[in-house]
Amino acid sequence: MRITVKAFATFREVMDMKVELEFPEGATVKTLLSELTARYNGLDVLLFAGPGMLRNFVNILKNGRNIHFITGLDTSLDDGDMIALFPPAAGG
Repeated sequence: MRITVKAFATFREVMDMKVELEFPEGATVKTLLSELTARYNGLDVLLFAGPGMLRNFVNILKNGRNIHFITGLDTSLDDGDMIALFPPAAGG
């Protein structure tokens, strides 16, 4: 299955703005992030506070819906999904 990933803000400093990847059936967001962090040096530091722990306020959307409200990193991927990566926002 083909998944499209779009990176925003500081994530664009370490990875491509848009990436298309192929995964077998049964892949999850965790599988996707593992592939991306292996491919893009420095991405893991921006995404994770520790092993398997996303940094506070990192938002990952699957087709516009935050994975936090689905099943987190265990959210399943489907052919044609659009995954958006948003770093923490600062300011006020």
